[in-house]
Amino acid sequence: MSSKRYDRYDAAEVEAKWRERWEASGIYRFQPNGPGPKHYALTMLPYPSGNLHIGHWYAMGPSDTHARYMRMRGYNVFFPMGFDAFGLPAENAAIKNNLDPRHWTYSNIDYMRNQLRTIGMMIDWDQQIISADPEYFRWNQWFFIEMFKRGLAYKKFSAVDWCPNCNTTLAREQVVGEDRHCERCGTPVTRRDLDQWFFKITDYADELLDFSQLDWPERIVTMQTNWIGRSEGASVTFKVADHDDTITVFTTRPDTLWGATFMVLAPEHPLVAQLTTPEQRATVDAYVAEATRKTEIERQSTEEGKAKTGVPIGAYAINPVNNARIPIWIADYVLVTYGTGAIMAVPGHDERDFAFASTYALPIVRVVAEAEADAAAPLTEAEPAAGVAVNSDFINGLPTAAAKQRVIEWLEQQGIGERAVNYRLRDWLISRQRYWGTPIPMVYCAQCGTVPLPEDQLPLTLPSDVDFKPTGESPLKLHPTWRFTTCPECGGPAERDTDTMDTFVDSSWYQCRYLSPHYDKGPFDPALAQKWLPVDIYTGGAEHAVMHLLYTRFWWKVMRDLGLVQADEPMQRLINQGVILGEDNNKMSKSKGNVVDPDMLAARYGADAVRTFLMFIGPWEQGGPWNSQGIEGPARFLDRAWRAVVEIPSSTDAPADPEALRRTTHRTVKKVTEGISRFSFNTAIAALMEFVNDLMKLRETSVRDTAAWVEATTTLALLLAPIAPYIAEEIWEVLGQDGSVHLQAWPEYDEALLVEDEIELPVQINGKIRAKIMVAPDADEATVIAAALADERVMEWTGGKTIVKQIVVPGRLVNIVVK
Repeated sequence: MSSKRYDRYDAAEVEAKWRERWEASGIYRFQPNGPGPKHYALTMLPYPSGNLHIGHWYAMGPSDTHARYMRMRGYNVFFPMGFDAFGLPAENAAIKNNLDPRHWTYSNIDYMRNQLRTIGMMIDWDQQIISADPEYFRWNQWFFIEMFKRGLAYKKFSAVDWCPNCNTTLAREQVVGEDRHCERCGTPVTRRDLDQWFFKITDYADELLDFSQLDWPERIVTMQTNWIGRSEGASVTFKVADHDDTITVFTTRPDTLWGATFMVLAPEHPLVAQLTTPEQRATVDAYVAEATRKTEIERQSTEEGKAKTGVPIGAYAINPVNNARIPIWIADYVLVTYGTGAIMAVPGHDERDFAFASTYALPIVRVVAEAEADAAAPLTEAEPAAGVAVNSDFINGLPTAAAKQRVIEWLEQQGIGERAVNYRLRDWLISRQRYWGTPIPMVYCAQCGTVPLPEDQLPLTLPSDVDFKPTGESPLKLHPTWRFTTCPECGGPAERDTDTMDTFVDSSWYQCRYLSPHYDKGPFDPALAQKWLPVDIYTGGAEHAVMHLLYTRFWWKVMRDLGLVQADEPMQRLINQGVILGEDNNKMSKSKGNVVDPDMLAARYGADAVRTFLMFIGPWEQGGPWNSQGIEGPARFLDRAWRAVVEIPSSTDAPADPEALRRTTHRTVKKVTEGISRFSFNTAIAALMEFVNDLMKLRETSVRDTAAWVEATTTLALLLAPIAPYIAEEIWEVLGQDGSVHLQAWPEYDEALLVEDEIELPVQINGKIRAKIMVAPDADEATVIAAALADERVMEWTGGKTIVKQIVVPGRLVNIVVK
């Protein structure tokens, strides 16, 4: 090691130095055909809102640490970054400040890119993507057209959720909370009838329920499974008495048909208007008007004491299993957006139906019981529909499972029903009445209808001279010229679609574009895709489970069916980090005044200290509250690591055992390796802190001049490299080592050196630890007891007393009870 004396570690100077050197040398440049097995590591790309907050650092720093670790393990690592650049905040800023959203977005990107450099991430910026770049969203449009050709993109007039603040439609996944508010701005949504574009994600519902090829957290699997909501049962047709119309219902319990004593339609059901009798018309119209003013949450509320409301329409349906005339009602607890918008009501075995029947004195029939003998027992409340069928004709006595199958077979034989599967999942609504997004590449011609743009006319770009008045219609619709064009097929006058695409389109396939961001012969280079896809490890927040992560899986399967990718899933392994809270234990927000500025912390303590602290807070997947004092500890740790290696002691005469240091070094390698590989960064850092403490104790001993010390200090630099990349690089240089520490191999540990010659055991006396003794790992109980009783501190507490009990917990402790 150099004999030069160094001043105290200067994080600002060192970090600026190595950022410049890394960029000049290109050590993080993507080498698609480089040596080693491929490892595609990816963290969710940020939205360029203006600056990175501490939550970004918490997501990105640890992900970068694991990617660096894999690189040192010999993998050819690809760890790219980009910006999810379209979206409402930019347009809202443009409206508020009379700015061009493009200028606002790209200036933010420049600022955030510099922040990402500060973090010390191993990013090759030549591989970045910006979703607002025409060379990127051109392929959004290309995918849209391909889906349109295959029937996966379609337009329909339907009731949709509308955010009156953002002035745009929302996909079902973007409406959250019991009050059904916009996930972006928090405004309660309303309903509107609009002509909208949808992607047919329901075509992939069953495949999206197959997680067998994914190593994803169980909670994400559960959330997606519940969101898709697959249920098996039967589709049953009810004739309408004295009408030619029929009503179809989906039921998971066709065996309970004999208990269906009335039918309920959603107030918006299209048959309500034509089946309502003149006598009921005024009452029904008033009820429909009232119901449509309520939210779905209000309509489906199970709040105690809330009465179920409804009105009969005057018409009757015919129960297909017993030909009974059953009245048709409308009730607001039935929604037209779920199932068929009609239900057969079985009040004996459904709580909502029971409450409704009780309110309006409708018949209640038991059709399932624990035993046939209970068939005549009265019902005072809805009972679980499990047991055997009763009062149900030819299925009486059959257990529930067998009864369901028998009824489905009978319905199919009679031609009045069939086995069916229903899903909670709805098709993905992608139309947005906003400017700052991907233009939809479709035109409308009076002669040719709806026509996609030819590929040679892509990308269809946005006009720059747009009036952003928040009218509830797209600014593109109000542009004097942009909407008017010619039909690609007949050359006649036509109009462009003036909506833009949901920004989740942008992030549904971006991992593919990173590989070849400037490729112009397709969405991405197929050769690179075949080698590098799917992503090996994806990191990001669990809050994206049923939006981004579900859409990404859908988009990938479409790409597979287009022949663009080979695997069935986009990301093999998913790791979710927790959430960093404010010191008040609330989610960080400017309105609460609890936001932490990482730039200020990095300027004061250095980026390495911020990275280390965020990984040391606790288990990464759990998150936790920010502690403004907590960063002092990691900062001191890094300073001690620097001093242990760099400071030259005044004396090295004290004796020490080099082999003991070697054992400590190799134990540390094992602990850090296991910690980082499991994303347990806090345990890895804890092991490094212990190691640095040991080095500080040994730096003024004779071991300082041995090969064991050289091994220990170079190993420290290597183990620190993924976690604190700047100081590790500086230590490596100070030690006189060649090349960058980040281009070195990860240290291996020697199993033989992990075997302990002695272990430390605490000695408890009457339940309190009074001493610690050193014994051989395989010492028998008698030897351990003898060593404990011979210890001077133990003798102080046992002298003149009677030993009542002596217990040895092997490898753990010695417990002595005296009186």
